[in-house]
Formats: sequence, structure tokens, C-alpha cells
Amino acid sequence: MEVDCPMDVKDLAEIKAHLIEMRDEVLADSERAYAASQSLGKDGVPDIGDMSANSYHQEVLMNLSETQRSRVRDIDAALERIDKGVYGLCLRCEEEIPARRMEVRPFSRYCVDCKAEVEKFGE
Repeated sequence: MEVDCPMDVKDLAEIKAHLIEMRDEVLADSERAYAASQSLGKDGVPDIGDMSANSYHQEVLMNLSETQRSRVRDIDAALERIDKGVYGLCLRCEEEIPARRMEVRPFSRYCVDCKAEVEKFGE
């Protein structure tokens, strides 16, 4: 079923620019995190406490990196929905996602009710 996007062209252009900016920020953060992880433990001979702290920090950075990859995928999917003309519509029920939710999380795929169902039962 083809559904028209509920937003006008000006709004979509602004949202698209914001999503691209968000994507650029996530990628820049990811590059900084990668650079930081590469430098851990390279400041001389580490003792056991340094090694433990470095291991923990590298694990945190790796998890952050997965979160960042997921965020980029979400942003890319939102940009694709803009291009397809279905941005702002729930992928499950095809109803319009409330504007406030889209302001807070512009890459939302689901309305609040459907998101709760997806989290509870899976997609």
C-alpha cells in the first residue's frame, strides 16, 4: 500500500539536513573513539591496574562503536524513507508518527504503540 508522506517539502529538506548533520557527528565521534582506542596502553610500560583500566576502556569504546554503527543505520534508513516519501509514517501500522516523537528521535521507525509491541514481541 503506497502512503503519502505527511510532511511538506520544506520540512523534509530541513529534516534531511538535520539527519545528515547527525550522521556526520556520529561518524566523527566514531573516528575519535577509534583513535582513542588505538592510543590506550601506548604510554609506556603499563602495570596491572593500567592494563585492567585500558581493557575496560577499550571494551566501552567497542560497545560505543556498535551503538554508533546502529545509529548510522537508523539515520540512513530515515533518509531512505524521506526519498521514498514515507518518512514520518510508522512502518508497522502506517499511521503518522506524532511530530513530537519525530522531533526527539528523527529516525523513528515506529509510533510509540508499535515500538512497544516490537520491543515486546520482536518484529
